[in-house]
Parts: sequence; C-alpha cells; structure tokens
Amino acid sequence: MATIYVYLLEPLADWELGYVTAELNSKRFFKKEAPPIVLKTVGASKEPIQTMGGMTIMPDCLIEDIMVAEGNVLLLPGADTWNDARHSAIIEKAHEFLKANAIVGAICGATAALANAGLLDQRQHTSNGPGFLEMVAPAYQGQHFYMDQPSVADDNLITASSTAALLWAKQIIEQLDIFHTNTLEAWYDYFNTGEAKYFYALMESLPDSNPKN
Repeated sequence: MATIYVYLLEPLADWELGYVTAELNSKRFFKKEAPPIVLKTVGASKEPIQTMGGMTIMPDCLIEDIMVAEGNVLLLPGADTWNDARHSAIIEKAHEFLKANAIVGAICGATAALANAGLLDQRQHTSNGPGFLEMVAPAYQGQHFYMDQPSVADDNLITASSTAALLWAKQIIEQLDIFHTNTLEAWYDYFNTGEAKYFYALMESLPDSNPKN
C-alpha cells in the first residue's frame, strides 16, 4: 500500500491541493487494478493549522512518522511561510524521498523551499515564473534546469506554479498509475475546459460503464 503524505503549514493554499487530494481520497475514478493508497496529513506538530480559506485541519501524523519508501508520495503545498526554520525537517524528508526514487510534488512556495535547499539544482523544474526563485531563494543554483511551464514532471519530482493545480494533479495521478489513460485525459480536459463532451467521455471511460476498459 502506498501512503500519500500531505504536509500542513499555515497559511496553506487550499486550491493548490484540492484537485489531487479529492481524487486520491475519493478514489471515484480509479481503475479496478489501481494499487491501494492511503492519504495522511503531516504536521511539524500535532497542532491544527488554518488554511488561507479558513479551514482548520488536524495532522494525522508527525514528520518523524513518515515512512520513506519508493511507492510513497510527499506533497508540499504553497504558503508564504516556507522560509520558517521549522519546515527544514520536511525539506530533509523531501531530499530522502528523492534519493529513494519516491515522488515529491511541490507547488508554488514549496518550490522555493526546495530551491533554497539545493534540491532543484540538477533537476528540471518550474515555479511561479522566471526570476521568482532567484528572488525568494538566495541559495538557488538551478537556473539552467528551470522550465517556463505551468507544471513540470522530471522523473519523481513534480513542480508547479500556483496557477497550475489541475495540471500538477494530473501529473501526480499519472505517476501513481491509478487512472486509465483515457479516464485521466477526459478528467483533465473536462476540468480544464468545462466542455460537456469531456464529462461524457469521462463517464464512459469508467470500468462500470465500459467492461472492456
């Protein structure tokens, strides 16, 4: 069983996690042979955090409880407090995940924390636009690996800008291999465009709708 760890910090950007956590937790579009997963929230302490949207979330476990394993995933959401020293422990876990070939997903401000720790110096990545990481991460040396794209997947590292939550979610789901390809494409196209034809394509792609899928 794979464990998806979602790091909690204030003030967490709600919208950046919504697409991916909703699908991973509900499993509503999973293919029948998808590997089992469990979603856990992680905190630097057991204290609840409040998101930008005013939602209160309690951590399921602490950073020291995280199991580093190739099948597990660490998701780091955006916030404007990533330069707080208390988050250094989760960045070290991110380093351990990458070394173990486990997936790390970082979006918005979390990319700056990875950049400042040198974890983007040799990997293709993106963030909130050219120049952003130089501005907020003094130790950043990965300019040659920066890609001016909304979301970038480089093996087990998936980075995104604050406006690319949907594409980031798609790339994480793709790496986990939990949707059929046609389901994932229809899911992304529907939420990206709102066009009804993609909704029907999504419904038709599901195992109960098409036994041959």
